Amino acid sequence: MFGVFFVLPMLYLVVMSFWRLRLYRLEPAFIIKNYALTIADYGESILFTIALAFVVGSLTTLLAYGFAFALRFRSGRWGDAYLFITLVTLFGGYLVKIYAWKTILGNGGILNTGLMTLGLIDEPITWFLFSPVAVVITLIHFLLPFAVLPIYGALRNVDPRHLEAARDLGARPRRVFRDIVLPQTQAGLVAAFTLAFLYSAGDYVTPRLVGGPNIQMVGTFIESQFVQRLNMPQGAAMAITTMAACVLFLLLMVAALRATLRQR
Repeated sequence: MFGVFFVLPMLYLVVMSFWRLRLYRLEPAFIIKNYALTIADYGESILFTIALAFVVGSLTTLLAYGFAFALRFRSGRWGDAYLFITLVTLFGGYLVKIYAWKTILGNGGILNTGLMTLGLIDEPITWFLFSPVAVVITLIHFLLPFAVLPIYGALRNVDPRHLEAARDLGARPRRVFRDIVLPQTQAGLVAAFTLAFLYSAGDYVTPRLVGGPNIQMVGTFIESQFVQRLNMPQGAAMAITTMAACVLFLLLMVAALRATLRQR
């Protein structure tokens, strides 16, 4: 099943990225022009996408880790209830959350209206919406429950008795977290960041609805190649290049994390 629904489509995408489009017809070939155009015309967009996805992935993972840690070790008997609420938010709907933030961050939204009512501003702050800030906030809101789950699952494997023993031996909270908790939750941490990072890098709906025309994320250009221009070889080359750049970046991040843990 994995080969049918993932490997074969990926292989087809790779093969098609070397084809050419002539008179709106696909012609099998082996040319690298599509990749050359991707680097030349969309290289900056790919770098911007990776940078924004890194911000979203980092902030989402940090917030999810803090929430999951409190859920595991600070919530007591209410832990299951908080976890249930977290799971319920997954059914809110993707577009519903996007339009909710579009309403909140708009010129006449709750945020600007509240600030003006309090007398903190004289006119609406326009950059709340149709900006990278709006994209980051919206993506974090959507991805946070997904990031909480793998981290919480990893924290479930941490034995509280080990933490109590470390404290009894005089270890400070920072060292307990660094030497005991963090190494045992590395897999959940990586899974949460990877999920948030890859989803943000490939998303094109959020940048279009709350980012505006000035947010040049590569996902919008890939969607344009497939849907509007019908240039599937070029779109495939852009998709493969973006995926390769994201995988390389993730490998570097994982290597940096492991090196940091080894040096603790």
